[in-house]
Order: sequence, then structure tokens, then C-alpha cells
Amino acid sequence: MQIDPEQQRQRMLTAPIPKLILTLSLPTVASQLVSTIYNTADTYFVSQIGTSAAAAVGVVFSLMSIIQAVGMGLGMGANSLISRRLGAKRNKEATLYASSAVTASFLCGCVLLIIGLLFLRPLMRLLGSTDTILPFSSSYGRIILLGAPFMCASFTMNGVLRAEGEAFFAMWGLCTGGILNMVLDPLFIFTFHMGIAGAALATILSQFVSFAILLSVFLRGKSIVSLSPKFASRSISDYTLILSTGAPTFFRQGLASLASALLNINAAPFGDAAVAAVTISNKIYLMVRNIVLGIGQGFQPVAGYNYGAGDKKRTKEAFWTATVIGTVVCCTAAILLALHAPAVITWFRKDDPDVIRIGTHALYFACGVMPFMAYSTYVNQIFQFLGFRVPATVLASCRQGICFIPLVFVLPRLFGVTGVEMLQPMADLLTFFIAVPFQIHLFRKELAAK
Repeated sequence: MQIDPEQQRQRMLTAPIPKLILTLSLPTVASQLVSTIYNTADTYFVSQIGTSAAAAVGVVFSLMSIIQAVGMGLGMGANSLISRRLGAKRNKEATLYASSAVTASFLCGCVLLIIGLLFLRPLMRLLGSTDTILPFSSSYGRIILLGAPFMCASFTMNGVLRAEGEAFFAMWGLCTGGILNMVLDPLFIFTFHMGIAGAALATILSQFVSFAILLSVFLRGKSIVSLSPKFASRSISDYTLILSTGAPTFFRQGLASLASALLNINAAPFGDAAVAAVTISNKIYLMVRNIVLGIGQGFQPVAGYNYGAGDKKRTKEAFWTATVIGTVVCCTAAILLALHAPAVITWFRKDDPDVIRIGTHALYFACGVMPFMAYSTYVNQIFQFLGFRVPATVLASCRQGICFIPLVFVLPRLFGVTGVEMLQPMADLLTFFIAVPFQIHLFRKELAAK
């Protein structure tokens, strides 16, 4: 049965904010958790092959961040435009943006596939592969690239469904693929003796299943907007608007790839164990961050609908509700991980004391800044959701760009491997302090009640 657009709009504009955000967040958090768990499972199973193989996962993660930057950037650009158009009862425009974004996403994935395969080994070197890591990263990256068009389109369709407030359908697509990946990983790696290539194959098969499930939601008429190339815009201005609105996500995800590569390059002089250790620590840190992002994805359509309808009070209430929920989650995670950091790292690489030592220290630094993560994330997101593209892009560039890159040239030189361990946490702390004046200005100037 197709969703009634007016009923959904009234729900977004009148339902109690805390209940609404929690209801919308649960499916998105579940999607993010499953996505993170299967990424972590990849790291776990590949780590059993050896330290260099575990390090290769960190290298290819930079490549996957580029693919995600395209899919999520177009998805978030369309998401912001769609939720505000639906809030303003302009459903035809919402369909145009949805179809345009998904079509563009798939085509961009095809371009990444071709370019990536043509320059695979130089690309793996550029992303931080050493001589011992390169065979593993090339094998893994080659197969991952084959799934790029479907990965890009899946992330974009996920964003479209969330814009409607239908996170449940989005959850099923991502969760099914994630669970399948966890099942296929040990089967391909150990039972079929495919090694690291088996992990990559499990990932792209799972991504294709997610793509098929998400596409079926639109084809079966379960969504408010329709999805078809025939509805895609022929105007370059519409794509420019989607791209510029999604620019913060492009920058955030693109810089994540750059930051990951710089982290690998700076860890490499301390050995493959250091690369593997920061990879494992960052995967754990990413799990908490993805929960925070899941809550933000539940908050996004609430903010978009209400801002589109002119209700600034509910828009601000949505921000503070999400921030409180996210901060409680971060504080809880920080305490639990800090208490069990050595055991958590040992679970991945129990036979390598250097990996355990470096990874434990890196995780301690991450736990120290986790309580600040939710606030800075949602300040960035609310600027993007409401269409303030320039400040949103600046904030999105802080965590792994404006703050991270200068630290790369300072901390490792001053503190050696300890400097590498604290790179991302220090950048996150600086991002928090930068976000505060941005949030105050937005609420006083743009969201002040008239």
C-alpha cells in the first residue's frame, strides 16, 4: 500500500518530537549498526589471515569512503531537498530530485569503477599501501570496485527513503545486505579458501542484494516519490542544486578517504602493526559514530519537514532532542570501551602484541572525545538539512580536513606513534569547539521565533 503523503506530513508536523525522533531513529540506527558490524566483521575475519591483510582493510577503506562520498553526497543532497519539498506539498519536485539523484549516482559509480581498475596499483600506493600490504589491498580493492555502481545507488536510495520519513524500508535494504555479508565472510575466506578476495566478494554480493531490495520498494509503489530515469531532470541546474546541497557530505566523506590515507601513510613508518592497530581502533570508533549518524538521520526529516512548513520552534526542539539522545549514547559507549579497551583490540589480533598495545592507546584517546561527538555532528547536519550550504560544507570539512590535515604534520613528528594514535580524536575535539559559535549564530539569526 502506498504511503499517504498528507498523513505523513501531518505526522511530521504534529507528533511529539522525542517520540518522533526515536521512532525514526531506531531503523536508521539499526541500519548503521549492521553496516558497521559487517565492516567490523570484515576487519575481524581478514585479521585472522595476518597483520598485513588487516592493514589492507584500512587502505581499501579509503577507497570505499570515496564510493560512499558519491552515493551519500547525492543521497543527502536529494534528502534535504525532498523533505523540504514534501513539507511544502511540492511532491512533483520531490520525485524529480529523487530520480535525478539515483540516476546520477549509478552513472558516477560506473565512472569510479572504470578509473579505479585502470589505475588500481598506483591508487593503492597512494592510499597508504606498503610493499607487504600492496598484494592484499590490490586483491581486495579490485573486487570492491566492481560493486561501485550498486553501492553508490544504494546509499542514494537510502537517503531518498529517509527523506520521506520511511526509515523502516531503508533499514531492511541495508540490514539484509549487512547480515548476508557477515554470513558470507567466513564462508568465502576460510571454507572456500579465497582469502582477502573472499571478504571483498562477500561485500559486493551483499551490496547488490541491498540495492535490489531498496529498488524494489520504489518499483512496488511503497514510497511517496516515484523513481525512474524518465522522471530525472534534463536541467543542469537541478543537478547543481543536488550537488551543492550534498556538498557537506561529499566533503565529509571525501576527506574521510584523505584522512584515512594520511593516517595509513603516517602509521606505515612504525610498521604494518601500527597500520593494522589504527585501522582496528578506527573501526570501533566508527561504530559509535555511526550510531550517532543514525540518530541524526532520524532527526533530519523532522527538521526538514518542519522548517519547510515554517515551524522554527519544532526545528530547534528536534535538534536539542537528538543532541541529548546522541550524547547519552556517546558517554555510555566511551565508558564501556575505555574499561575494556585491551580486550576489545585483542579480540581482533590476539597474536600480535604491537597491534594490541598501539590499538589500545588509540582507543583510549578516542574514548576521551566521544562525549563531544553528537553535538558537533548535529550542528553540521542541521545546517545541511535546512539548506545552508556554505556553513554546512565548512563544518563538514573540519573533522577530517581543516582540523585533521594540519595535525598530520605536527603530532606524529612531536610524539611519534602516539601522535598517530591521537590524530583523529584531537581533530574531533577541535571540531567541537568550532561548531559551538556556528550553532549559536544559526539559532539566534535564522531560527529565532518571529
